[in-house]
Amino acid sequence: MTNSERKPDLIAPSILSANFATLGAEVDNVLAAGADIVHFDVMDNHYVPNLTIGPLVCEALRKHGVSADIDVHLMVRPVDMIVPEFAKAGATYITFHPEASEHVDRTLQLIRNEGCKSGLVFNPATPLSWLDFVLDKVDMILIMSVNPGFGGQSFIPAALEKLRQARKLIDTSGLDIRLEIDGGVKVDNIATIKSAGADTFVSGSGIFGNAKATDPHRYDSIISSMRAALATA
Repeated sequence: MTNSERKPDLIAPSILSANFATLGAEVDNVLAAGADIVHFDVMDNHYVPNLTIGPLVCEALRKHGVSADIDVHLMVRPVDMIVPEFAKAGATYITFHPEASEHVDRTLQLIRNEGCKSGLVFNPATPLSWLDFVLDKVDMILIMSVNPGFGGQSFIPAALEKLRQARKLIDTSGLDIRLEIDGGVKVDNIATIKSAGADTFVSGSGIFGNAKATDPHRYDSIISSMRAALATA
């Protein structure tokens, strides 16, 4: 797949940084402002040192009326037990860390068997070699540009080279795989990140943290600025 054939850019706000007291409205507003995917960070206080949300919140967003794709990033161990719960709750993508699964191939097949798109997540120090024998079972590769567990961290520059390597793998394979980046993505670096190969951009504090709560159209300008920056790459 060449640059001219690359998938359209998708902006995926991470609700980890949203106001959970009004989560349904927050998601409605950010999608109305032009976001594409709802990114859903699931942390278990075991695999990562934080505890967040589970399938009931995903299900609640679907019942609220959210029809956009929901991209569930599992930072949990074990993985397999919770995959069917998120599939039932309305997940579109389910991605997980290979270190958190006893059998990566089996987990990828489980996700697809449950009717969802599957993906692997790579921490800053995790090699892409996990993909060597399972690339045909992956719909998304997620490169972490921070260490998982908390929002608001700074982008780790070494992620750019990992993006380039992942992009080469995808393009050489000819497979239909999205390349996602998560961690420290903001208006001022999103074009550089796209140039390194990403096509799906998770941003939590970069979107929710830069919007004034008193402005009813508070996400319009930040997402428009991201789109404008992406158009230059």
